Amino acid sequence: MRRAHWVLLIALVTGAALLTAGCGGSSSSGGKDGSLDLVIGDSAPLSGDLADFGPPTQKAADLAMAQIDAAIERAGVDHNVSLVHEDNCGGSDQQCAVQATRKLATSDKSTCIAGPWASSDVVPAAESVAIPEEVVLMLPASTGAAITDLKDGPGFVNRTAYRDSFQGSALANYVAKALGGAAGKTVNIGARNDAYGTGLAETFQAAWEKLGGKVGEKVVYDVDLASYDTEAERITSGDPDGTVILDFPETYNKVGPALARTGKLDVATTFMPDGMSAPAVIKSAGANATVGIRGTVPGLPKGDPGYVAFDKAYRAAAPKDVARQAYDAQAFDSVMLCYLAAAAARSSDGPDIAEHIRAVSGPPGKKYGWLDLAEAIEALQRGEEIDYQGVSGPIDLDDNGDPSAGIFDIFRFERDGTMEIVDQIPVEAPS
Repeated sequence: MRRAHWVLLIALVTGAALLTAGCGGSSSSGGKDGSLDLVIGDSAPLSGDLADFGPPTQKAADLAMAQIDAAIERAGVDHNVSLVHEDNCGGSDQQCAVQATRKLATSDKSTCIAGPWASSDVVPAAESVAIPEEVVLMLPASTGAAITDLKDGPGFVNRTAYRDSFQGSALANYVAKALGGAAGKTVNIGARNDAYGTGLAETFQAAWEKLGGKVGEKVVYDVDLASYDTEAERITSGDPDGTVILDFPETYNKVGPALARTGKLDVATTFMPDGMSAPAVIKSAGANATVGIRGTVPGLPKGDPGYVAFDKAYRAAAPKDVARQAYDAQAFDSVMLCYLAAAAARSSDGPDIAEHIRAVSGPPGKKYGWLDLAEAIEALQRGEEIDYQGVSGPIDLDDNGDPSAGIFDIFRFERDGTMEIVDQIPVEAPS
């Protein structure tokens, strides 16, 4: 772009380029005249423990990019926006996630990245790449509590996913509902040994005990064991009233059959979190370890016109054989927020995006959904505030970059290989 070359020439003359050439947050451009050159990164779980979520994530991000392009054309603004995908190995390799973030930030010049996904990947990716390089992370699915406490300057780390304290509370409330109350009831917990499993085990247990319930066996297991028979015996021991398994599909493909082999797993009183909300696990782990199990997954405002239109557009988009999956709406919204924050800042520099991303996600400001994206762009061009209404909900990021309220759907694995939504639990930010 001619404008970018002119800015670079001035920087070279003043010597500033020598100081900023390696910084992802200063690699793109924008201007007071309303022009914008922005690269958005998509760090997706195309392999690894969360690989079931990868293709839907990429499809949702591509759909968001297509809507952004169309809205830019309708609004008639001088915005050049592109999207770059990179595999983060989905919770199975932290170094892979760090390298994916580094490539997107430095080689691809992304200044806002949707991802990584696994909570265990976010902290190293943020601390070693995003924060020092001044690149914004907009996390579609990372729920770990430690993310809230990151020292991320003006707001380099944000998420459209609810943090684990939301889900721990929602899961405890639903288990209590399903078991006829928590008082006097004992549940056993099995959790993968990483930030996701142990963090969610902690928040679930605190919420469950606050309701009057008790925890019997609490088994934290490594994710790379050859056999889980010993762990399965402990998880199913003591005749509990219920069982809570906090895992990802890749590991549960071994844990689940081990639980079924004990002959003591009661799927009707077994519960799981969002990380297991992948219907493919019914086949890979086996019906005896899945069918009838219920769990929590972030809910979506299904009657909202924006959601209905998103669902229709997603199903019509290529590749059509990539079905809807948990967190696809959050992935769509993450890309949207990256763009809207840059448009509000009239800059694609990371610090400028960080200073605006929370403002465009909530009040004050007129509400705009993705169907009104061209109008939202025009409002930002006029210097007005906006409140983006996401496909995944209102979002309304708080001072820590976390959504401040929401709902959880209750899924159930069915014998025909599908995952049905059977209930819903509202939840507010725990105090």
